[in-house]
Amino acid sequence: MSTPLDTKIISKLAEILDNSSLTELEYEDESCRISLSRHPHPAPVPPMPVAAPAPMPAPLAAPAPAAPTAAASTAPAEVDYSKHPGSVKSPMVGVVYLSSDPNSPNYVKVGDTVAEGDTVCLIEAMKTYNPVKAHKGGKVSKILVESGDPVEYGEPLVVIE
Repeated sequence: MSTPLDTKIISKLAEILDNSSLTELEYEDESCRISLSRHPHPAPVPPMPVAAPAPMPAPLAAPAPAAPTAAASTAPAEVDYSKHPGSVKSPMVGVVYLSSDPNSPNYVKVGDTVAEGDTVCLIEAMKTYNPVKAHKGGKVSKILVESGDPVEYGEPLVVIE
């Protein structure tokens, strides 16, 4: 015949577990063996409600193209500098800096003449500053980024004519 379980022992063991940084506690004597463990379970996250996609309206007939206004015809067209032969492109993804530190002058400014191999800016990637060099000599005609801008691989940074 088994002896009745002393609930005072269980309460005392639970109190010890609660008041300590222990995650498991075992107690054993000649009549019983008690094992307590605390495994914190993350709170269940309720599923996010997903809205059904809105139905697409039926396509309307395209309006006739309007005649260009005077303002639109005088606005300069946006130039794609990625295909420009004088474009110095980012060799990596990172953050561009036009000078070595905030108190120093920029490596280049519009109108400067650079030689092939001159540093035109820095790209910071993974805590490393990488110099970006001019691929040809000439005059800097455009700087397409500002210090602190994030840049992508192949993004044009500076244009040399």
